[in-house]
Amino acid sequence: MRDSLQHTEQIMFGKKKSTVGLDIGSSSIKVVEIAHDRSGDHLVNFGISEPLSEAIVDGEIMDRQLVHEAIANLMESRQIKNRVVATAVSGRAVIVKKILMDRLSEEDAKEAIQWEAEQHVPYDINDVSLDFQIIDPNVDQKKMQVLLVAAKKEMIQNHADIIREAGLSPSIIDVDSFAIQNAVEANYDLKPEEVVALVNIGAEITNVNIVENQVPHFTKDLSVGSNAFVEGIQRRHNVSQADALNALRGRGDSGIDVAPIIQTACEDLSVQLDRAIAYLRSSGDAEKVDRILLSGGSARVPGLKEFLNTRHQVPVEVVNPLQKLSYDPGIFDGDAPEIVAPVLTVAIGLALR
Repeated sequence: MRDSLQHTEQIMFGKKKSTVGLDIGSSSIKVVEIAHDRSGDHLVNFGISEPLSEAIVDGEIMDRQLVHEAIANLMESRQIKNRVVATAVSGRAVIVKKILMDRLSEEDAKEAIQWEAEQHVPYDINDVSLDFQIIDPNVDQKKMQVLLVAAKKEMIQNHADIIREAGLSPSIIDVDSFAIQNAVEANYDLKPEEVVALVNIGAEITNVNIVENQVPHFTKDLSVGSNAFVEGIQRRHNVSQADALNALRGRGDSGIDVAPIIQTACEDLSVQLDRAIAYLRSSGDAEKVDRILLSGGSARVPGLKEFLNTRHQVPVEVVNPLQKLSYDPGIFDGDAPEIVAPVLTVAIGLALR
């Protein structure tokens, strides 16, 4: 989907010299600045905040002061001067659904979408912001497929307010899953007939978006993430959170085998993927998923890619959203860009809008 949920500020006409993507995640805040010129797009700056301890739960901001201070400090420490940012929301307060409705012009659909949304959104329609896109106007002469997006107004307002409190201006508030799709489509030449599951694993939320030829067939945020991995390691091996995190990231010499814990924690995710594929098959949208692309802070967890490959019998790879961006390796301070890149996928997708 290429329209945002909310345009809070207007961007000046013409080609933007640089854009900033701000990913307010459950575990940390990520910011990316991308410069644009005739030669292409260039990553010129990025930053990742220190961990946010329960400041954001299921996409909802619980500690406003901690979050806006973390944003302001990150922008200052990275010396990012552009104060206009694109950001995104996720979690249970965000609903994305493909619906079938009577064939209408886009103008008439704007008026009809609220009534249609009432049939599909489990919240008071007056409490949500709605957006939609006609994705297949030629289903038949009487019906058309529409991608419906609804998000609680309170969540959107909270995100916009937090950003302003940090001294920034929110230009766009999008959805995490669509930002990820934007980053992937900008960096990968996906075949039109290829059905790809984009799986972004965060600390608390995993975004799943199954797309074909740029059309999202199934989009859902799951309440499972790397926190479940860490807690499983702590319980099974009686270690501290820090030691569990190191084991999860393959650091240190703890000798902890995380694979069984990853398999247990990821089974819920795999079941959800199975259900999504069954839904696509029953709806006639797709028979199978051809590939799984992983992103997010836990995309490189040892054994995760192998487990999903064995479980679903399809190729699984970790996204590199820097493939078609130029950058100075020095901005990574000695870290391997391909290791850091998956963490920045949402922010990069936002900055590429």
